[in-house]
Amino acid sequence: MGAILGFTILFNILYILALTHLSPPSGSNTVSDQENENETNTSTPMDEATNRATQTQITLPFQPLALSFNHVNYYVDMPAEMREQGFAESRLQLLSDISGAFRPGVLTALVGVSGAGKTTLMDVLAGRKTSGSIEGSITLSGYPKKQETFARISGYCEQTDIHSPNVTVYESILYSAWLRLSSDVDEKTRKLFVEEVMTLVELDVLRNAMVGLPGVDGLSTEQRKRLTIAVELVANPSIIFMDEPTSGLDARAAAIVMRAVRNTVNTGRTVVCTIHQPSIDIFESFDELLLMKRGGQVIYAGELGRHSYKLVEYFEAIPGVEKITQGYNPATWMLEVSSPLAEARLNVNFAEIYANSELYRENQQLIKELSVPPPGYEDLSFPTKYSQNFYNQCIANFWKQYKSYWKNPPHNAMRFLMTMINGLVFGTVFWQKGTKIGSQQDLFNLLGATYAAVFFLGAANCITVQPVVSIERTVFYREKAAGMYSPLSYAFAQTCVEVMYNIVQGIEYTAIIYAMIGYEWKAAKFFYFLFFIVSSFNYFTLFGMMLVSLTPSSMLANILISFVLPLWNLFAGFLVVRPLIPIWWRWYYWANPVSWTIYGVVASQFGDNKSPLKVPGGSDTFVKQFLEDNLGIKHDFLGYVVLAHFAFIIAFFFVFGYSIKVLNFQKR
Repeated sequence: MGAILGFTILFNILYILALTHLSPPSGSNTVSDQENENETNTSTPMDEATNRATQTQITLPFQPLALSFNHVNYYVDMPAEMREQGFAESRLQLLSDISGAFRPGVLTALVGVSGAGKTTLMDVLAGRKTSGSIEGSITLSGYPKKQETFARISGYCEQTDIHSPNVTVYESILYSAWLRLSSDVDEKTRKLFVEEVMTLVELDVLRNAMVGLPGVDGLSTEQRKRLTIAVELVANPSIIFMDEPTSGLDARAAAIVMRAVRNTVNTGRTVVCTIHQPSIDIFESFDELLLMKRGGQVIYAGELGRHSYKLVEYFEAIPGVEKITQGYNPATWMLEVSSPLAEARLNVNFAEIYANSELYRENQQLIKELSVPPPGYEDLSFPTKYSQNFYNQCIANFWKQYKSYWKNPPHNAMRFLMTMINGLVFGTVFWQKGTKIGSQQDLFNLLGATYAAVFFLGAANCITVQPVVSIERTVFYREKAAGMYSPLSYAFAQTCVEVMYNIVQGIEYTAIIYAMIGYEWKAAKFFYFLFFIVSSFNYFTLFGMMLVSLTPSSMLANILISFVLPLWNLFAGFLVVRPLIPIWWRWYYWANPVSWTIYGVVASQFGDNKSPLKVPGGSDTFVKQFLEDNLGIKHDFLGYVVLAHFAFIIAFFFVFGYSIKVLNFQKR
């Protein structure tokens, strides 16, 4: 018996390790080559972008909106490292007296050296900060900004392009449109709008390409950037924020992305991008600039002008600033002449110079004008928090999760393959043991078969589901911040897909081992066995999902599993039967879901068996009586065992759903 269990444990460990090291499914890598053939190389990248930029008529109307902000300050708690170095303040100021305005049809660049606060300002204006305190006024076309409403009319393209890897480009965009467009938009119009957005950002040739994982397979970096833009643009927003849209791209890829950005601006939307050390071609594609220096202060806010002449005139008018060399990149030049080293050499403060300039007064006048609602404008309001009702959210989330799981062979095909292999192994090891219950040893052999059938494959489910849930949780954080759906609808949809696969897995497993082990062919006993197997797969899977939702990483969740599973194993009622467990630990037997499953299988299969049973060193008895006297298993308790399985499944589901709603480990 020990050798059998040792072999089984080793087999399952190898299986689990193999699954956790499997690479994700490969996507289409030929789409990049296909697109390369469609691009021309007869002009410079930005010339090509300019030539192909067109005024596109979007199918769905939107309301152009201006965003103005005045005297914005942002503080965070002083880091412990800085307090240890002698900083007495309780708060650290990251943004200092920032004022400006973003208008429809205008492409604005947020530029500054690393640490200047570009992304911080964008996060503050977009309402994406999860900590810290904000001071100052932010208005949306004259009305105070309300984050719940603002999330419905704005888009945010993060620097890290986060998408579900196992869906296609078209499915990603369609899913976003489904949940973010108004419920008044019918399905036909929604799909037409998706097609138009894909054409706008030049993704129509990639519609069936798998998204994949960054740096592993699927879309290239530049294609993922355009998908990020499309996913936000398909929400029909009035304002779009883009964090470093050209970061990490070569000149050609950056030109393609900027062409998509320019096409978006030409629709009349307000677009703001953070840019770090842009090339001259990219820099001059912007209309306005908000330049920041380290410490979160503005040193220029205004138009760039043709070939950035307005920016150059402003800085060259400051005494001591070196003139720009003919043909030199204005973006590089302005960062050099406004650097802390240049400030120290000239003994000036560019933030103070800007605050006392005519340009600053013109911006304050513009902000004042934009702080008054235009005639006919009303404050934005929506009757519901989300665009779709809870039912439609569940349907959309289930559709996406189903697509994602269906196209993930390493998780599902391998799951069914290993289910078959495990079933055949356990079936052959315990071949027809169910037909031989003449002695106490025969009964314990069957108890071992039940224990092995339940625990090992369930534990594998618990571990292998975690990487999948962890990847999807990262996507969930982005979608939650965009106000796409209720977290409960997401949890419900992902759970339903897992349950669906677990049911199929349970049927496959039961069909193999039930006959091979030789359990009695009665309808009630068969369906009891099927129920307990399926239920065990479900609570093991949900427990793994729950641990991921409660921890900041799947690695920590794996560590917790390595602590919990041995306890579930020890108190399952096989290694030590319940009557022999010390009284102070017996409570854990009832808190252990595996022990309820083993109880249920044994009670349903043999709890009413009145066959004689030989007991070495004792008087002969009946199987039913032996189970009651020595193992504490009663057939009459089956109803409570069934309810307990539902209780564990529901409890793990609600902890999973509540955790992803309340806990956010992606701090900004």
